[in-house]
Amino acid sequence: MASAIADFYKEKNVFVTGATGFLGKVLVEKLLRSCPEVEGIYLLIRPRGDQTAQERLDQIVKSKLFDKVRHEQPSFHRKLHAVSGDMCEPALGISQSDVDMLVSKIHILFHSAATVRFDDPLKPSMLLNVVGTQHVIALCHKLKHLQAFVHVSTAYANCDRSYIEEVIYPPPVQPQKLIDALEWMDDTMVTKLTPDLIGKRPNTYTFTKACAEYMLTQEAADLPLAIVRPSIIGASWREPLVGWCDNFNGPSGLFVAAGKGLLRTMRGEYNAYADIIPVDLPANLMIAVAWDMAVSRPENIPVYNSTSGGVNPFRWGEIEGMLVTYFKKYPLDKPFRRPNCAFVSNSFMYQYWQIVSHKGPAYLYDIWLRMIGQKPRVVKMYNKLERALQSMDFFTSHHWEWSHDNADALTAKMGEEDKKIFKFDCRGLHWPTYMENYVLGTKKYVLKEDMDQLPLAKAHLNKLRNIRWGFNTILIVLFWRVLIARTKIARNIWHLVVSLCFKFLQYLRISSTQGP
Repeated sequence: MASAIADFYKEKNVFVTGATGFLGKVLVEKLLRSCPEVEGIYLLIRPRGDQTAQERLDQIVKSKLFDKVRHEQPSFHRKLHAVSGDMCEPALGISQSDVDMLVSKIHILFHSAATVRFDDPLKPSMLLNVVGTQHVIALCHKLKHLQAFVHVSTAYANCDRSYIEEVIYPPPVQPQKLIDALEWMDDTMVTKLTPDLIGKRPNTYTFTKACAEYMLTQEAADLPLAIVRPSIIGASWREPLVGWCDNFNGPSGLFVAAGKGLLRTMRGEYNAYADIIPVDLPANLMIAVAWDMAVSRPENIPVYNSTSGGVNPFRWGEIEGMLVTYFKKYPLDKPFRRPNCAFVSNSFMYQYWQIVSHKGPAYLYDIWLRMIGQKPRVVKMYNKLERALQSMDFFTSHHWEWSHDNADALTAKMGEEDKKIFKFDCRGLHWPTYMENYVLGTKKYVLKEDMDQLPLAKAHLNKLRNIRWGFNTILIVLFWRVLIARTKIARNIWHLVVSLCFKFLQYLRISSTQGP
């Protein structure tokens, strides 16, 4: 059966922002592999350090992510074109010659570039997520052959609501007025005003993504625009590599910390939904949305929630047990401690376990490093981990529901072949299998550890277990000896236990000698 979506992309030119990001790379790979007759893909890439945009692109295509398309289409790299630019610069920092080329060629534009750092100050977050989007809109208005403009937002842009529909909600302040005000405000003033501006939202990221959505209704309503809102993007489910991930952002960094035995406790509600969506699903959705925009030409701006909680719920408490199980089955190389992570909802108990399981061992280990002449590093590492946990606890402690009407309607429009090739529905996802593959993915692709060394990693884990048992036994014996030495009640209990054990052994000996 033919693919209507693949046929649509035949001889089309695509422009992608955020192509060096996690979702962007998967999107590009999927376009190349499943739409093999796409004419060209132009990627906005910011030069970094001594690396040019083209050098960064060359480095990206060497990734294992592109192994499958490399095998099927050895010359695929000829379709990829690096466009040097910067989201924060006027006109995206693109040269006039490149702008002229894009204006005459581009048919579809995917805008996924954004800062995903939750703790960014308001000014830089607004600059990249909102002003940068304005620059993209300005470029779209120039494109002569634009058929679809897909903007990637986040399912948490409106996390001040418990039920989030596929509509654009107005933010508490007009985006352009805030942009104008930020130009003359100093950093101290902005810092003081930020809590009042973001309101019930937990950070500047979700606030600025909401501002960007609303600004699109004001400045891009005449464009063939659609918005895709993924939730927490995790490792790939099915393609191109099962369990693929390549960074420490989002859940991946927390999973690695748990696997290394660093993360022992985390703030969260056991029964709250962990709305993780595998990265290949929103990538497929974006490709299908662009096709539908060009074919159906809807009058309003359609919004698509790409989430899992409402259709295939998965709870943080389930993740807790799976992480411990699978990281013991596939241990990481040289973990700090044995994996043992737990979610705690009570604030007092969370602080208690932070001291007992995180800060206490960290200070002890740094003291040991000083004694052997090494530089202390564990406390600093735990402080960094603590900041990451604080940025995540809002999402692990609350629960949301999202509507999926537009996504379901899009599925209904697709042919049977396209439903298989560009699957974006997570209803068939088996979470235990996915989490096992996710754990393997962090080991193979994020940490780049050799799977042949798995027996050594298991041996090291057993060594840590024996050390823990030995240490705990010594503590119990010492504690009990102190009690016996200092309290008469403890001595009496001890003598009672010993005498009962002695009598039980005597009974067994007499019973065995009497016979039937």
